[in-house]
Amino acid sequence: MANESNRKNEFSWARSHWYLAPIVRWIGLLLLCVPFLKGGLQKALDFQGAVAEMEHFQLWPATGLAIAVIALNLGAVTLLLLGYLRWLGALALGAFTLAATLVALRYWELAPGPMRHIAANSFFEHFGLIGAFILVAWQDQRERTQMQRQPVNQSR
Repeated sequence: MANESNRKNEFSWARSHWYLAPIVRWIGLLLLCVPFLKGGLQKALDFQGAVAEMEHFQLWPATGLAIAVIALNLGAVTLLLLGYLRWLGALALGAFTLAATLVALRYWELAPGPMRHIAANSFFEHFGLIGAFILVAWQDQRERTQMQRQPVNQSR
């Protein structure tokens, strides 16, 4: 009984503060995008450093890949935050995160010890980001499908 009462109170609070939902959602999306916004801007402002990072991970052609990473990061963040093809931006960032994680966080190649432990933790934490991007893409597609099913008001 007490749990049901608490749940009703939570829902009534949410219903009475409905106007906050878009703001809270956008802040959540912004926070999800912060690493990619920061990474894209940092690489754009220090392009030689971005090229050096590609070379460090033996990714060639380093210059082309640095440009692609900057464009992907900033472009996908823009799609996601503006809501235009949000699903595409989310899936692009998820795929990028998976690829970058497999390239940069190969903890299994490190000797046992604290650095391996730190790299392993970071490796698996990145899968949380990937999961969040999958959920964003799924939710965006769900909302678009629901909007398409709603009849258009044709009153004149």
